[in-house]
Amino acid sequence: MRLSVLVAFFIGCALILSPVNEGCGPGRGHGKRRPPRKLTPLAYKQFSPNVAEKTLGASGRYEGKITRNSERFKELTPNFNPDIIFKDEENTGADRLMTQRCKDKLNSLAISVMNMWPGVKLRVTEGWDEDGHHSEESLHYEGRAVDITTSDRDRNKYAMLARLAVEAGFDWVYYESKAHVHCSVKSEHSVAAKTGGCFPGRALVTLESGGTKAIQDLRPGERILASSESDGSGELVYSEVIAFIDRDPATRKHFYAIGTEGGAELSLTAAHLLFVTEGNCSGGAAAARGGMRTIFASDARPGQCVLTAGGEGSGGRLERVAWVQLREDRGAYAPLTRHGTLVVDGVLASCYAAMDQHRLAHWAFAPLRLLYRWTGPGGNQGDGIHWYSQVLYWIGTLLLDSEHFHPLGMAESKR
Repeated sequence: MRLSVLVAFFIGCALILSPVNEGCGPGRGHGKRRPPRKLTPLAYKQFSPNVAEKTLGASGRYEGKITRNSERFKELTPNFNPDIIFKDEENTGADRLMTQRCKDKLNSLAISVMNMWPGVKLRVTEGWDEDGHHSEESLHYEGRAVDITTSDRDRNKYAMLARLAVEAGFDWVYYESKAHVHCSVKSEHSVAAKTGGCFPGRALVTLESGGTKAIQDLRPGERILASSESDGSGELVYSEVIAFIDRDPATRKHFYAIGTEGGAELSLTAAHLLFVTEGNCSGGAAAARGGMRTIFASDARPGQCVLTAGGEGSGGRLERVAWVQLREDRGAYAPLTRHGTLVVDGVLASCYAAMDQHRLAHWAFAPLRLLYRWTGPGGNQGDGIHWYSQVLYWIGTLLLDSEHFHPLGMAESKR
C-alpha cells in the first residue's frame, strides 16, 4: 500500500476526533445554541457522494433484477405514506414497492420536504421497475432507487430537494435531470444496512478472575483474555475492553459457526476477522509465528488452523478446523480491547471486521484508544455501531481499493 494513502488515512483518523470533542463538554461556545447549519443545494448534474453509484462508497453493486415471481420479491415492501405522492403511471402500485432501507430514507425525506416548504409534499415519479424501462443493471429493478420531485413540480426547488435527500440518508443522490432527482440506497445485504462484524450475545469471554461471561453482559473497563500481539502470535494476556464497535441486543443474525477437531466452537458474522494459519496445526502460536494471518469468517474452511486458548502467559495451541456451518442466533456484539484481539468461546479472533487487514484496522483505531486512555472506557455508549467505526469505514472506502473490503461490507448476509 502506498505511503501516501496510509498517511492520508491516519490524518483522517486523527482529525475526526476534533469536532466530536468540541461539541461534548464545557468549552468555547458551551451553553449556546448553535445556529442551524446552512444547507447548500446540489448543482445540476452533481451527485453525492462524489463516486459512481454502484461502488462500495455509494449504493454498492447491482445484485440482480427482482420480479414478482422471484424469491427476492419478498424483500420489497409497499410504502403507503400519505405524505408522499406516487405517480404510479403504470397503475400497478409498482412505484410504491421498495426495500425497507429505501422506504425509511424516503419517509424521512418526506418530513424534510414539508418542513422546508409548508404545503408541499414529496412526489415519486419512478420507483421499482418491473417493465425494463431503465438502463441495464439499474437499481430501480431492485427497488433500491427512486426518482423524485416536489408535488408542485417547481423545478426551482429540485437542487435543494437533492440536498435534502442527502441529509435524509440516501446512499447516493444525483441531480440527474431538470425534471427529477435520482436517489438510491445500499442493498439490505450490504455495507451499513444492518450491523457490523460481531459475535452472538451468548458467546463467552474469559475474565481476569478466571471465570467466563456472556459477551452480552460484558462492560467497558472489564479485562478479558486476548493476544499481546496484533498478529495473534503473542502470549495470551488480559486486555481491557474500552468500548463496543457494535452492540445490538435485539437483532437475530446469521453467523458462521466454526468447529475445531479439539471441540472448540466459535460463531461470528461473515465480515469479522479470524486468525488462521495453513498446514501443520501442531504446536502453539510460536510455531505459527510468521504464518498467522486474518481472514473473513466467511472464508474459513476445514483444514485451516485456528488458535485456541490456554491461560494467561501461554501462547495458546493450534487446532484444525473440522467444519463450518451457517447458523442463526440472537444479539450482535463486537467488543474493542486495547490489544485489538480477544478470545471468544476459547478461540482467538480479531476485534475488527469489514476490511481484510487487521494490522491497519488496529492502527487506525489508535486515536480512539488514546481518547479512552484520557477519558476512561466508553461506559455510556448506546446500542448500534460506534460513531468512530462508521467514520473510519467511510474514510476507508474513499482511500482504499474495494478489494480490501468484505463483499457484504459491515453487514451480515440475510441468507
